[in-house]
Amino acid sequence: MNIALVVTNLQGGGAEKAMITLAATLRANGHEVCLILLEDIRQHGVPEGLPILALTPPGKPLSKGWLGKWLAAWRLRRVWSRQHPFDLVISTLPFADEVCRKARLPHHWMRIANTLSSEINALRQKDPVKAARRLARYRGLYADQSLIAVSNGAGEDLSVNLAIQPRQLRVIHNLFDFERMRQLAKMPVEGVPESPYVIHVGRFARQKRHDLLLDAWQILETPHQLVLLTEPCSKLEQWIVERGLKNRVRIVGFQPNPYPWIARAELLVLCSDHEGMPNVLIESLACGTPVVSTDCPSGPRELLLSAIPEALVPMNDAKALADRIHRLLTHSYDPSRVDLSAFTPAVTIAALESLEKP
Repeated sequence: MNIALVVTNLQGGGAEKAMITLAATLRANGHEVCLILLEDIRQHGVPEGLPILALTPPGKPLSKGWLGKWLAAWRLRRVWSRQHPFDLVISTLPFADEVCRKARLPHHWMRIANTLSSEINALRQKDPVKAARRLARYRGLYADQSLIAVSNGAGEDLSVNLAIQPRQLRVIHNLFDFERMRQLAKMPVEGVPESPYVIHVGRFARQKRHDLLLDAWQILETPHQLVLLTEPCSKLEQWIVERGLKNRVRIVGFQPNPYPWIARAELLVLCSDHEGMPNVLIESLACGTPVVSTDCPSGPRELLLSAIPEALVPMNDAKALADRIHRLLTHSYDPSRVDLSAFTPAVTIAALESLEKP
C-alpha cells in the first residue's frame, strides 16, 4: 500500500512521535510511506531514509485560522493530485484532520488521540461560549467520518459524551518498537542524575497537571529528585519557586531520546486530567520502570487496572498522589506484569492493513 501520514508538525508531542514510529514500521513492513508535515517545524528525530514532505519552508509556521487551513488544504490537495495517489491517508489531531477534510482527500481516516470531551469540559469551566464552539467544530469534523481511536475509552467518548456517530470506528493502538526502545535506553546520555529520581515526561499544558504534581511533591518527604522532561517556561519555574521546591525539582527540557532518562528512574508519574492512550506509560513499563498514573479518561485504566491496580490514583488529589508515590518508591512492583502485546507492530500493522477504504 501507498500510505500518507499527515501531521501538523513534529513538535514534541506523543501523537507526533507515534506517527513517526508508525511511518517507520509501515515502511519496514514493505509499504510505501510518506510523512506529510503541514508546517516544517521539527523537534522529534526522524529515522534516516524516511520520506518526509513538508508544505512550508523550514521553521515557518502556518496560520491556524481559516485562511491558513484553506491554504494548507490547497497545498495538500495539489500534492495528492500531482505526486502521490495514496491508497490510504491517516491524519492525527484536529488541525491536521480539518485540513485533510478541506482537501477532500479520498481514503482518509482520522486518528483520535485524546479524550475530546475532557478537553471541552475543561474549556467550559473557563469559557462556556468557546467550549460550545469547540464542540460544534468537533461534531462537524468527525460525524459520519472514518475514525481510528487509540483506545476503547477514546472511541466510546465520541458517542457517549459528544453524541458523535462516525461512519465507521476502529480501535487501533499505537505501536511501539520495544527492542529499539530498549537499545536506545542503554545509550550514554549526559545529565542523567546518578542519585535516585522520579520522572515526569510531558509538555507544559493544563492537561498534564504539573501543578498537581508539584503540590504532591511538596507534600512528599523523599530524598528523590523530581526530573521534568518538559521545556522550561517562566510559569513552571515560578510554581516551583512558590512551593519551595527549587532544590528538589529539575527541568531538563525536551529530550529527543528520553529512554535513558526513563529507564534509570525509580518511578514515572503521569498526572493528567485526560489522555487518549498515554504513550509514556507504555514506554516506561517497556523500559522496566514502574509507573503511577491518575485514573483519567482514557487509557491508564485500560492499561493498568487488571495487572497493577495500585498504580492508579484518583484525579486532582495531590495527597493521594503523594501517598501513592511514596508507597511505590518503598514497595514497588514488577512492570512486566502488564501485558503489552496489543502494542506490538504486528498487531497494529495487521489492523491498519485491514482498514476498508472509506
